[in-house]
Amino acid sequence: MDFYPVAIEKLIEEFAKLPGIGYKTAQRLTLHVLNLPREEVVGFAEALVKARGTIKYCSVCGNYTDSDPCSICSNPNRDNSTICVVEQPKDINTLEKVQEFNGRYHVLHGVISPMMGKGPDDINLKNLIKRINDELKEIIIATNPNVEGEATAMYISKILKPFGVKVTRIAHGIPVGGELEYADEVTLAKALEGRTEL
Repeated sequence: MDFYPVAIEKLIEEFAKLPGIGYKTAQRLTLHVLNLPREEVVGFAEALVKARGTIKYCSVCGNYTDSDPCSICSNPNRDNSTICVVEQPKDINTLEKVQEFNGRYHVLHGVISPMMGKGPDDINLKNLIKRINDELKEIIIATNPNVEGEATAMYISKILKPFGVKVTRIAHGIPVGGELEYADEVTLAKALEGRTEL
């Protein structure tokens, strides 16, 4: 067992609260921070406090922003006829790196998960419905291909049907560079279901 001063143990505990960080990694991070020059530690702490104090959710799409609306929602060059629905703000960043989508986004801030006690009222669905207008032609659902993501996609599709807007789902299947022998049955089934003509 490690015996550190109380201040070090407290810092280890705080790092360990971060997702994906266990005790050993928290311990390494803590000891690394303690060996940094004071100015770097102060800069790190100030960056944390500033980000927590200035970053908020965009009132239109739900993305992280420091100005409202966010830079995507306020960009007049974006396509207003398409909205891509994602689970979390980080998903927008992932999609933007591809540089293939020029529409708008909508962040659900979670998925429907009865096991976790999250229903439709616990995610950002009402604001998505408010965004439906005559200009909107398609809503692309880009939730993760797991049980909760699929259930959420099906629910969204069902509630949007009466609005007459086209609802599509991103394709799933074998990743580029992947090999069939390593793909699971669900992935193979989705790949066969979503096949395209050459």
